[in-house]
Amino acid sequence: MKRILFVCHGNICRSPMAEFIFKAMLRARGLEDEYYVESAAVSTEEIGNGIYPPARRCLSQHGVRFDTGKTARQITLADYSRFDRIICMDRSNLSWLKYIIPSDPEGKVHLMMSYTGHTRDVADPWYTGDFEQTFQDILEACECMLKL
Repeated sequence: MKRILFVCHGNICRSPMAEFIFKAMLRARGLEDEYYVESAAVSTEEIGNGIYPPARRCLSQHGVRFDTGKTARQITLADYSRFDRIICMDRSNLSWLKYIIPSDPEGKVHLMMSYTGHTRDVADPWYTGDFEQTFQDILEACECMLKL
């Protein structure tokens, strides 16, 4: 079983969107038994909070089911051994992650858009307000991940 952890700053927008988009893709392809997928934050700011309402609306508009009970949690050092891939939404997440997981000897940590061949970050819709662009970036990266 492949174990994937998506990571963003607060675990209320991008990483839960990625978690549920990827799970939807796996369901559609009959691959859900081959993967275990979660999401987490690098910060403690939103711990215990649910998915941000505009992110929920965006997922719903695209017919992506999500767990309404999902709440933000912070990534831990123990997650490094629990997951095969830890996928950060942007370079800032990578910087924060180094305080929690100081090294990556197994090469598990990746940037989300690196799967598409792009070097850019997945923009944070908390600041941009553009949840649709975030959805499309995540969708593209998840499609590419499944081709690996």
